[in-house]
Amino acid sequence: MLTIRVVRESRAPSAGPGAPGERRVALDPTTAGKLARAVSADADQSIVMVDAGAGRFSHFADAAYDDVSGVQVLEAGQHAEDAGLVLCVRPPEPELIDSLAEGTVLVGLLSPFQSRELLERCKARRITALAMELVPRISRAQSMDALSSQAAAAGYHAALTAAHEASVFFPMLTTAAGTIRPARVIVVGAGVAGLQAIATARRLGAQVWAYDIRAAAREQVESLGARMIDTGVDASGEGGYARELTDDERAAQAEALAKHLSTAHAVITTAAIPGRPSPKIITEDMVERMQPGSVIVDLAAEGGGNCELTRPGETVEHNDVKIVGLLDIPSQLPVNTSEMYGKNLFNLLTPFIRDGELVLDFDDAVIGPMCVTRDGDIVHEGVRKALEDKA
Repeated sequence: MLTIRVVRESRAPSAGPGAPGERRVALDPTTAGKLARAVSADADQSIVMVDAGAGRFSHFADAAYDDVSGVQVLEAGQHAEDAGLVLCVRPPEPELIDSLAEGTVLVGLLSPFQSRELLERCKARRITALAMELVPRISRAQSMDALSSQAAAAGYHAALTAAHEASVFFPMLTTAAGTIRPARVIVVGAGVAGLQAIATARRLGAQVWAYDIRAAAREQVESLGARMIDTGVDASGEGGYARELTDDERAAQAEALAKHLSTAHAVITTAAIPGRPSPKIITEDMVERMQPGSVIVDLAAEGGGNCELTRPGETVEHNDVKIVGLLDIPSQLPVNTSEMYGKNLFNLLTPFIRDGELVLDFDDAVIGPMCVTRDGDIVHEGVRKALEDKA
């Protein structure tokens, strides 16, 4: 019978409220119970073993897990060494990998392009590692796509941050002192995060323009009540991501974007490419042409930022323009983001649970592309090549 372990995040906050660190947990109590029942209908069996305190910072107490049939909280310092499936949010410490039994399946946001030591340990222990970042963007996998679920939260939070940091009201206000016009907001990148930022900024009453080099994004942008900035450049690429621009295309889009940025009160940038540095879209010159008191909220800060002046994890000012380099935003909304991430895992794994065991099909259109290590080797060609190039 399959035993599932939910680990306490190694990068969880070390102090109290407000301390930096990972606040999410891989399974919330409700989803943990559903996954346990998918393995076995026997209510007396403990299927999902949760590390003590795993849900503390996402506001799921140990007692909430213990109250669920099929779920058990481990004692402090205790580990489920016989677990065949281990679930995490962020890449676990290498020491945790060393404690796993050979052949264990590890699933999480593993940052495979940056986690050489982790993958080497997985190879040595013959761990099968599935990276949630590598879930393919196909229709069948939409309910499993953790990048999209977490990006929706990031886009929502970015719009609220922009409204908080801006020096103007977002909505139009009619007051005894006169009418205040709504803020002008530009969202760079109309993927999941960008569309959620657009929708949230619109709900707050702002006038919103969107910039995206994929022509296909126009319909979605306009359906949310925003207007598309037309640059004359279409860089639609494979898998729903934008391709890299040529020098001439980059110059054309920069000129069109700079004109609009100069009138904006708030800018939200969301253009990120998994495993690669974030593209630099907003130059120092563009920032210097922006209005005094305007703000840039850079969601791509973890990859270095879409703005040349972004400092990851910091808020800086340049020429009276504030630049906010947000990091790990989904972790700031841990209740809902943990619930969404848990559902992603549930939807991914349950089709492969048969007669109480996990039977993965590596020829499957979802499992195959997201498998990074298996049988003592790095089997994902893109990850292997990227690590070799960095060696």
